[in-house]
Amino acid sequence: MGADGPKTRTGSYGHAYDDGPLLLGVRHHGPGSARAVRAALEAAEPRVVLIEGPPEADALIPLAADEDMRPPVALLAHVVDEPGHSAFWPLAEFSPEWVAIRWAGEHGVPARFIDLPATHTLAWGNEESAPEQAEEAEGAAEVEKAIRIDPLAVLAETAGYDDPERWWEDVVEHRGGAGADPFVPFAVLGEAMGALREAYGAGGHDRDLVREAHMRLRMRAAQREFGDDVAVVCGAWHVPALRQRSAVAADRALLKGLPKAKADLTWVPWTHRRLARVSGYGAGIDSPGWYGHLFSAPDRPVERWMTKVAGLLRAEDRLVSSAHVIEAVRLADTLAAMRGRPLPGLTETSDAVRAVMCEGSDVPLALVHDRLVVGDVLGEVPASAPAVPLQRDLTRLQRSLRLKPEPMERELELDLRKDTDAGRSRMLHRLRLLGVDWGEPAVSRGSTGTFRETWRLHWEPELSVRVAEAGVWGTTVLSAATAKAEADAVAARALADVTALAERCLLAELPDALPVVMRILADRAALDTDVGHLAQALPALVRSLRYGDVRGTDTHALTDVAAGLAERIFVGLPPACTALDAEAAEEMRHHVDAVHGAVALLRETLTASPGGIRERWHRVLKVLAGRDTVPGVIRGRTVRLLLDDGELGHDEAARLMGLVLSPGTEPGDAAAWIEGFVGGGSGGGMLLVHDERLLGLVDAWLTGVPAEAFTDVLPLLRRTFAAYEAGVRRTLGELVRRGPGVPGAAGTTASGLPGFAPDLDPDRADAVLPVLRLLLGLDEGAADTDTATDSDTGTDPGTGAGTDNDRDRADPDRADPDRADPDRADRERDDHSDDNDLAGVTS
Repeated sequence: MGADGPKTRTGSYGHAYDDGPLLLGVRHHGPGSARAVRAALEAAEPRVVLIEGPPEADALIPLAADEDMRPPVALLAHVVDEPGHSAFWPLAEFSPEWVAIRWAGEHGVPARFIDLPATHTLAWGNEESAPEQAEEAEGAAEVEKAIRIDPLAVLAETAGYDDPERWWEDVVEHRGGAGADPFVPFAVLGEAMGALREAYGAGGHDRDLVREAHMRLRMRAAQREFGDDVAVVCGAWHVPALRQRSAVAADRALLKGLPKAKADLTWVPWTHRRLARVSGYGAGIDSPGWYGHLFSAPDRPVERWMTKVAGLLRAEDRLVSSAHVIEAVRLADTLAAMRGRPLPGLTETSDAVRAVMCEGSDVPLALVHDRLVVGDVLGEVPASAPAVPLQRDLTRLQRSLRLKPEPMERELELDLRKDTDAGRSRMLHRLRLLGVDWGEPAVSRGSTGTFRETWRLHWEPELSVRVAEAGVWGTTVLSAATAKAEADAVAARALADVTALAERCLLAELPDALPVVMRILADRAALDTDVGHLAQALPALVRSLRYGDVRGTDTHALTDVAAGLAERIFVGLPPACTALDAEAAEEMRHHVDAVHGAVALLRETLTASPGGIRERWHRVLKVLAGRDTVPGVIRGRTVRLLLDDGELGHDEAARLMGLVLSPGTEPGDAAAWIEGFVGGGSGGGMLLVHDERLLGLVDAWLTGVPAEAFTDVLPLLRRTFAAYEAGVRRTLGELVRRGPGVPGAAGTTASGLPGFAPDLDPDRADAVLPVLRLLLGLDEGAADTDTATDSDTGTDPGTGAGTDNDRDRADPDRADPDRADPDRADRERDDHSDDNDLAGVTS
């Protein structure tokens, strides 16, 4: 279509398009549809392109031509006053709508969205169905499930296919070619959808009728402005409804009285993995990576795909040669021919990869599916795209800290002594306060110090919505996190919640929020008399003191509150530990463990009388250990803690255990005492391994438990000993089975067990010294270096310098440059292999 008037567009099936707009019915995210749309637009040359999408986004269409815009991306619409209520319209490089937008930009043709406005879509989606509509909706559910969600399934079944994806590949993706009529695919697909609409109507979904009424009104407006030189790119399901003649008044009547909500729209990055789920308008696909490959590699797609697979498997250290690639391509072609398909599809290529490259295993094939068939591509949006102020500040921080969002999960190690890493830590902690969980704290493998943090990062497109939601708290990440922390402190109900919030404020370095949190913490701590609540609150508070030291934060107020909490726990803990049932006693035991660890840290932090708080805590433990009214699990734990801290000798611990395990003690209470003393994964198993007296006491008690009571204590004992590592359990079993040895026998001591004696055995200790010297590098032969000859040291007799061979041994990278940069060697080898793969397949 051009200045000379409307062009006649007639396909080989005899369908003329010169009597109205050119309707291009597509499958959302279909690469075949995308190529067909481009071919049809090139042939028709319309003056305007109308696209299914929210009309409020018309102003955002020019951004698609920005050099920093890289699909997959999505239009994000959210309610201004309720950002969490949102909707997405995702677009990939192979989406027909994206191809139409880019074609219009390249040819200077206006592009407009014509679907129902987002202001109605968001408000409509937020309404609850009226009770009188429930019965009608239930009756239409089956029809909607079969037609509305996947109309292609009906067409595939009619054609004799049991897989809609396979039918679509055969009919659309693998058909056509150079010189084919560009309008035929749309004419045929439009006829098929027309038959479906005649049989099923709107598929039981009245909203489609409203959307299509709005599309027709927008089409009429475009025709008044541009004549019939109008191209419409929409879901094929809507084509019959857009082609039908209807009165303007009838269409407007359908739109009358629709609910409204003020909406904001922008572009946000999207991912291939998110495209593989149901999204936006229910157009989720199973294999976005495969579809992207088909779109970007129209020539020899199977050969290029097998080359990609080979490169991935080689990167995972699997032996895949060019011969494997050639054989996989041949097998895929053979399978397609046997199955009557025009070209190999994803099913044939996957079967060939499994048989040839994966040796029949589904494990590497699952990796291929995850990395290539689905993929982890993350789109990019230019900085000029509209965004809430908080999003702009977050983008600025991400760039300054060189922390780019990535779709794949990865671990990030931070050293808080470095400015950049400290800034990253602050940003991630502040985002967590705001509910933007980009990073998840993880356990550091290399160090347990407070100077090191480990994060597990994973960016999801939905986090853009969380950022928009958090925008109500402030315009910057710092101000928003501060306001959110203050509001959370006021709303917190439990004392432990406030102390945890104080810890998070220190981690996020929110100096303005900390005074508010501390004031509320002091008030709650003064009023709370529950020792359990105080014990829950203290550990987080003490950890905050350590974090404050690392980050240079003034924690004087925290120190005073922590010391006050500790004193109140010391006073209230003995009465709180009496008359407890089994469940409450187990919970209190965990509180005792937590307070014990907190006191150790608090002792390091307090500058005034640091030893006094530990001594007072030990006195509390001794009180608990000696009270018969305290449950056995707590008494056993306190004895163990005192023993570990050196406040109780082994003889005294053995005496207390002997008293508890005497025949006068109830078996259940004795078993609970053992659970507290050597259970809970606290190293109790190793204690029994290295202390024969304690092991003998436990063994003698266990063998003396009456039969009628044994079944009652067995579950508790199984829980105690099941927590030990397998090696510890095996050693304990051997010691118990062996029993006391014969005094004076080889390998045994006077106590009867090998390796156990009250005094040091010099002969056994001296036997370790040679190995210890070797480990520490103190070997006598290594020390006598002055007597080595030139030939022994490998020096040049004339210069005393090392020979070339010795220098190569000292610096292996010099002898083998590839070892200096193994990544470079791998890249060169992989690139060379990929070239050989494709060249071999081509030949």
